[in-house]
Amino acid sequence: MTERPAQRTPNRQLAALIAEAGFSNAGLARRVDQLGLEHGLDLRYDKTSVTRWLRGQQPRGTTPALIAEVFTRRLGRRLTAQDLGLDACAPVYAGLEFAATPEEAVDIVSGLWRKDSGSQAELRKIAFTPAGLVVPSRDWLIGRPDDRVARGEPQTARGPAGRAEGTGPLSGGRQPASGVPRQRGRTERHRTEHEAGRRVTAGDIAALRSVGELFRALDDRFGGGHARQALVRYLEHECEPMLRGVYGEQAGRRLFAAAADLTRLAGWTSYDIAAHGLAQRYFVQALRLSQAAGDRVYGAYVLATMSRQAVYLAHGREAVQLARVAQQGVGTSAPPAVQALLHAAEARGHAVLGEVRACTAGLVRAERALESARPGDEAPHWARTFDEGHLSEEFAHCHRDLQQYRAAAQHAERALQLRPVAQARSRVFCRLVLATARLGLGDLDQACRLAAEAAAQAADMRSVRAHEYLKEFERRLEPHKDATAVRTYRDKVAALG
Repeated sequence: MTERPAQRTPNRQLAALIAEAGFSNAGLARRVDQLGLEHGLDLRYDKTSVTRWLRGQQPRGTTPALIAEVFTRRLGRRLTAQDLGLDACAPVYAGLEFAATPEEAVDIVSGLWRKDSGSQAELRKIAFTPAGLVVPSRDWLIGRPDDRVARGEPQTARGPAGRAEGTGPLSGGRQPASGVPRQRGRTERHRTEHEAGRRVTAGDIAALRSVGELFRALDDRFGGGHARQALVRYLEHECEPMLRGVYGEQAGRRLFAAAADLTRLAGWTSYDIAAHGLAQRYFVQALRLSQAAGDRVYGAYVLATMSRQAVYLAHGREAVQLARVAQQGVGTSAPPAVQALLHAAEARGHAVLGEVRACTAGLVRAERALESARPGDEAPHWARTFDEGHLSEEFAHCHRDLQQYRAAAQHAERALQLRPVAQARSRVFCRLVLATARLGLGDLDQACRLAAEAAAQAADMRSVRAHEYLKEFERRLEPHKDATAVRTYRDKVAALG
């Protein structure tokens, strides 16, 4: 790797952390190389490279952020490149931080929105990292509630979020060593000053909620890729000015709750188009915003969403851990539908791992929790859709993963009966789980007919997940590729274009 000329000052911060972590120079280099491989990078550092860093040389590219992540994993606390005395270049881990304050949370998430709403496609190629789940979920579980989120008139010497301008994790780095802040352009300064004085009203927050319902409906029907970019731009241009505006304590909590919900939805739509690293970052930031909102139950929902992504990516152990952290975080006080959702999330993780007894126990707990709901029970708006139909779909997926095809077919059929037409993507998933179950039971004709129906429904969706479900079913058809039913199925799919 080409490196910058050596600085005169040895890097004492890095030396101290190497000693604390108990690394040798060769051991640190090896861990950085291994972490680089997770991101498709062939770095090839060695003990001599580390010696140069200790003498003051600055590694280029993504390496400072990778080194910081190595220490974060080892020491169990979030460290940045600057904490190691390194330049903040290309922060591949930006967005995985669980901010210390609401103001910092706004800085991080708004930087993520701005970068995602631009044309930098590399943000959507960032890899998912299972290790990046540990610190945020732990900090949410044991972190203290935010004492205050209200914002008044900003101080003139500070940026709009109460910290020096130009220091956000995605702003391109912190202040230069000279201490001179990065200067904003005239247009950017004018916009920021205007936004900082905006008073947030109840109508503003209601608008955020309404927009969330609109984008949620679009996602359910047409897939995450249909309006994802519009959602991100809305967050940048409408939600960020509110978060940087003027509001009291009660309004601030509601504002952060609405922002958390929209940010989780941005992550969900990113997940649906297979931008998994980006989705992971949105989920982490939604988790932090939910803490600022004082909404512990919604934070548990975000963790359940993260668990579902981990299931999809076959990280079953992490999926189980996330679901358990969510359960521990809300205890038994959560509404029945929320408890059912969290137990179902854990069951899905056990199913991926092939743990039959643990999966069955989780499903039983989910079923009992949902049955305990009574008419008139209060439930969050996002939990009201977790009903018998949704739970049947979770049962079907679990039994499919455990190769219990008769049970999978029964629950998939029940889910199709109960899932509304507007939840089109979920119905595609249910139909393909049913097709897989029928195939596993030896009914090739029925399996191909169901899959062809699903393919026709998915053709108009911008959902990578829906198309991956189809590909997975087609891989299962390979042993039967010469059968008439399979040839007919493939002709129908080819005709869809």
